[in-house]
Amino acid sequence: MSTIPDSTSMTPDMTWDVATLFPRQGQWSDTEYLNLTDDLNRLVELTHGRLEILEMPTTSHQQIVFKLVQRLFAFVEPQKLGTALMAPLRVRLQPGLFREPDVVFASTAHQHFIQDDFWTGADLVMEVVSAGLKSRRRDFDEKRSEYAAAGIAEYWIVDPLTQTILVLELLNSRYELVGEFGINEIASSRLLTGFTVAVNDVLNLPAA
Repeated sequence: MSTIPDSTSMTPDMTWDVATLFPRQGQWSDTEYLNLTDDLNRLVELTHGRLEILEMPTTSHQQIVFKLVQRLFAFVEPQKLGTALMAPLRVRLQPGLFREPDVVFASTAHQHFIQDDFWTGADLVMEVVSAGLKSRRRDFDEKRSEYAAAGIAEYWIVDPLTQTILVLELLNSRYELVGEFGINEIASSRLLTGFTVAVNDVLNLPAA
């Protein structure tokens, strides 16, 4: 449960009183979360009534995300396979659980996922892992189980630290590893036959 500091101990310019206008952690509803994030320039996710403020992305992080969505869009658009976009974009995985994948794709068959305010599902999501143990745990553990439970068919984990791309396929409600692709290798999708990316290119590594 969140607590509000004693206002008498705060410096004169602090605005802690504003915090009393919002729900406590664990009590946020979908509507309250959506209203708040409509007006923010930070990535914020909702997990079981709690807000999670994500790390401000770095330049290198955003360069990787841009390359991924650029290549995915270039593959799906000419064939009219679906819609590919990048964060910030809210995806509701279940009531009370919103995530903002770095890259998200919905197939033509599942365009009903797409709403103007947020998506209600996806066929493929990608996360570029930020620095820090909290981010790694979120992408490798928490989101892996959440995306699987939401029925998202494929999940890519792009890890600049280990210079790898993990491609995971949903089988029997659990993700199974399609491949772990490293330096000088080509990552390929099981969902989108023919869609590949060069690890060195996406992670801005020297050419082989």
